[in-house]
Amino acid sequence: MRRALLLSVAAGLVVAATVPPFGWWLLGPPGLALLAAQLGRARRRDRLACVVAFALGLYVPSLYWVHDFTLPGWFLFALGEALITAVPFALVPPGRGRLLAFPGAVVAADAFRGRWPFGGLPLAGIDLGQAGGPLAPVVGIAGRLLLIGLVAVAAVGLLALVRRQWRAAVVAFGVVVAVAVVARVAPAGRPAGSLRVAAVQGGGERGLRALYSNATDVFDEHLAASRLVRPPVDLVVWPEDVVDVDRLHGSPQERELQALARSLHTTLIAGIVEDAGPTHFHNLAVAYAPDGREVDRYEKVHRVPFGEYWPGRSLFRHFASIPERAAVPGRPRAGIVTTPVGRFGVLISYEVFIPSRARRAATAPLLLVPTNASSFRLDQVPAQEIAAARLRALETGRSVVQAAPTGFSALIDHRGRVLRHTDLSARQAIQGRVQLRRGDTLYDRTGDWPVVGVALLALAAGALLERRPSQAAQ
Repeated sequence: MRRALLLSVAAGLVVAATVPPFGWWLLGPPGLALLAAQLGRARRRDRLACVVAFALGLYVPSLYWVHDFTLPGWFLFALGEALITAVPFALVPPGRGRLLAFPGAVVAADAFRGRWPFGGLPLAGIDLGQAGGPLAPVVGIAGRLLLIGLVAVAAVGLLALVRRQWRAAVVAFGVVVAVAVVARVAPAGRPAGSLRVAAVQGGGERGLRALYSNATDVFDEHLAASRLVRPPVDLVVWPEDVVDVDRLHGSPQERELQALARSLHTTLIAGIVEDAGPTHFHNLAVAYAPDGREVDRYEKVHRVPFGEYWPGRSLFRHFASIPERAAVPGRPRAGIVTTPVGRFGVLISYEVFIPSRARRAATAPLLLVPTNASSFRLDQVPAQEIAAARLRALETGRSVVQAAPTGFSALIDHRGRVLRHTDLSARQAIQGRVQLRRGDTLYDRTGDWPVVGVALLALAAGALLERRPSQAAQ
């Protein structure tokens, strides 16, 4: 059993190497195949122990950034994710039904952790590790869960190949190839013009908490970076939380933003934090017209647990330094802002990891991601944000403009290709022409539930297949 646990940890480490910033997507199927090979043990508790060991191997390194905030929280976070991951694997049998049930369990586990607890904690997922791989376009058919499922099916094919189970290997790889081919011809929307855009990045030191950064300096850095923008430009996007005010209306910061929009004769969308009393704040994306008028605003809906609010505050204050203020959640609506140059779907920061937010925002022809990962010292979270933005582009058939104070800022096309990006910590303004698009992908129409249904059927079918030999013997 000790050897199986060590191999399971190794399998998790292999899959962790696919997760950005590493991005070695080719290791995904071999890593999962190594896990599947350990699940042939008769006792369920041994199989579950192997899954927990695998998940720790995956999440401990992939969530390493948490240790900058709280060392105990890092281990608790990884352990919690590991235990959640293990739950569906209780239904994976050790015998002939294993190859059928295994992909279903992998999908069910990620579907579970993507929604619970706290509305889901989808960082460090298997899907992010495949954003740069050849299977990524399948998310346009049925989302990130289909991508995860295909990686697991490819893993089953590898395991069958090693064990010379030729029929199972052919079926598994046949499914992967067939779905990948369908993804190439599936609906992905249609062109509806283009827009000249710029994403502004003020730059500066990384790893500073909001408490220790000077809001005025951050604002001034983005004003300075905006001078790098070369007209004509239709839309300028500033990052999340680079304008921090008690009250926006009538403030010096508002006047500066209005003057900037007028000087560039552009629509400006800026990330603004505004006080909402002594214990709360609003996290907003505010749009200004070329004449300086505020024309619309969107308030972030899906808040960051343990960042913008603290569930179980009385418990967690023993493990971490907890901010006194919490974000006010926006109304649960599509994140759309309407401006003189068109409608834009807005995903503020963490919302880029939430596919349902992107689906709702994709009624607009372009997605914007004002984000802020400057408090993270390492490049893990910025790299995972870019991977998530690439997947959201593929899922919705929309181009994405991402702006971050210290990186990464990027222009991404509807095929998930990064057209331009900034360097971390640099003061930059990236510009380009991005395509506006109309129409739905298949995923826009269906969401995640078809894949969840197939995953549950695979789990049930694996259990039935496992029982057949014993019934025949009887």
